[in-house]
Amino acid sequence: MHISSLPSPYGVGTMGEEAYNFIDFLENAGQKAWQVLPIGHTSYGDSPYQSYSSFAGNPYFIDLDMLYGEGYLKKEEIEAISREIDCERVDYGRLFNERYPLLKKACKRFLEMPPAEFYTFLDENRAWLDDYASFMAIKEKMGFKGREEWPLELRVKGDAALLFADEDTVRIYKAIQFLFFKQWFALKAYANKKGIEIIGDLPIYCASDSSDVWSEGRAFLLDEGHAPFLVAGVPPDGFSPLGQRWGNPIYDWDWMERTKFAWWVERLRFSLAIFDRVRIDHFRGFDSYFAIDAREETAVNGKWIDGPGMKLFKAFERELGEELPIIAEDLGYLTDSVKRLLNETGYPGMKILQFAFDERESGDYLPHNYTTNSVCYVGTHDNDTALGWYAVVDERDRKKATEYFNLNEEEGISKGLIRGAMSSVSDLCVICMQDVLDLGSEARMNTPSTDSGNWQWRAKREDINAEIAKEMQKMTNLYGR
Repeated sequence: MHISSLPSPYGVGTMGEEAYNFIDFLENAGQKAWQVLPIGHTSYGDSPYQSYSSFAGNPYFIDLDMLYGEGYLKKEEIEAISREIDCERVDYGRLFNERYPLLKKACKRFLEMPPAEFYTFLDENRAWLDDYASFMAIKEKMGFKGREEWPLELRVKGDAALLFADEDTVRIYKAIQFLFFKQWFALKAYANKKGIEIIGDLPIYCASDSSDVWSEGRAFLLDEGHAPFLVAGVPPDGFSPLGQRWGNPIYDWDWMERTKFAWWVERLRFSLAIFDRVRIDHFRGFDSYFAIDAREETAVNGKWIDGPGMKLFKAFERELGEELPIIAEDLGYLTDSVKRLLNETGYPGMKILQFAFDERESGDYLPHNYTTNSVCYVGTHDNDTALGWYAVVDERDRKKATEYFNLNEEEGISKGLIRGAMSSVSDLCVICMQDVLDLGSEARMNTPSTDSGNWQWRAKREDINAEIAKEMQKMTNLYGR
C-alpha cells in the first residue's frame, strides 16, 4: 500500500491522520509489516522509480493539516485547493500546479524562525541535500525542463551551475525536505511502536534528470553532453513484447569498484536509516544488466553486460554489517548465475503466485517449491490485481490455478489466492491492499511499458474498516503468521 494510495481530502495520500489510521488498521489486523513503494521526489511521469534524487522525499506526501497545526499554513489556503479533487485517482498535474505554491508559503513562514533541529538536519544530510536543493533550484529557474535540455554549463555540477541557482529557492527546497522527514520519522516511530516494520523500496537506477547524475556524473556512463549513451531496461518478456526501455543511465561499474562502491554504500546506508527493511529493485541487474543504445526507441535491441556481482555486496557487508535486512527483487530472467548470486548474499528472494501458472516461467513460483528464506506475494505493483489477473489469464493457466488453490466463487478469487500465499512456507507474506479489498483491474497500480494512467489508485476511507481487519487477522492466525 503506497502512501499515495491512502485516503485524504487533498488529492493524494499523505503522512497525516489517515496514515496513522492505516497503521492502527494493520495492528488490528494482526499485521507486522507495511511495504511501500519508493518515497522519493517523483519526476516527469510520476513513477516512484524515476525521481529527482536517491535521497529526497516526495513533497506531495507532506500532510497539509499538520502544517496548519504548526502554524505554517492557514485554513483558507488549504481549503482553496482541496475542493473538487478526485478522491479515487491521483491527479498529478493538478498536484504539481497547486501543491508547490502552497508548500513554498509554508516554508517561507517556517524559515522566518526555524527550530534548532533544522540546522541539525542540514548538517547531517549535507552530503546529498545541498546538491539536491541546488539542482531543484536550477530546474525551477529553467521552467522544470529536463536536465538534458539545459545549457551545457548547467547540466553538470560546477561553479556556473551553482551560481545560477537562486539561494532563496535552494533554502526552500531544504526546508521542504526537513518537513518531509520530520513527518516521516514520526510516522515510522508510530508504526514501530505498534510492532510494525516499514519495508521500503530502493530503485536500482537513477533518473538522468536527477541531482545524482548532475552531481556525480562520474558514476554513470555519459557522453560529452552529459547525456547517457547507454540506457537501462529489460528485453521483451511477459509484460511487454517490445521489452521495457526505462531510459535510466547505466552505472560506470569500473569507476564504482575503484572507489570501493562508496556511492552505493551511502545510498543503501541512507535507505536502511529511513526504513526497517529494504527491497532492492531489479536484483538481477547486479549480476548482469540489459543495456540499450540511447538512440533506440524500444528495448528490442540491447545486450546483457556483466554487473558487479558479489563485489558490491561484499562492500555492503564490510561497511554496513553482515546481517542486512534486505529483500531481493529477483524477478524475471533468473539465470543460474543470478540464483548463485542470490544464494551467496543470503537475501530472501520474491515469489509471485501469479507467475506460478505462466508456462513461460519456471516452477520456482509454485508454493510447494518455496524455501522459508523468501517473501511471497500474490502480485506486486507491476501485476494486475488478483481478480483482474484471474479474469484475463490464459484459460489453461486459470484452470491450473483453480485446481491448485481450490479457488471458488463462494470464497472469492482474491481471498483464495491470499490464502495460498499466507499458507506458504515463506518467512514473510505481503499482500497488496487492492487484493485485500477484492478489487479488479481498475485498481491496478502500474502497467509496465505504458506512459499514462499509472500510480493513481487510491483507497476509500470506508473500505479500510474493522471487518476487513478481522478477516485479515483470522487468516493470519490460521496460518501462524
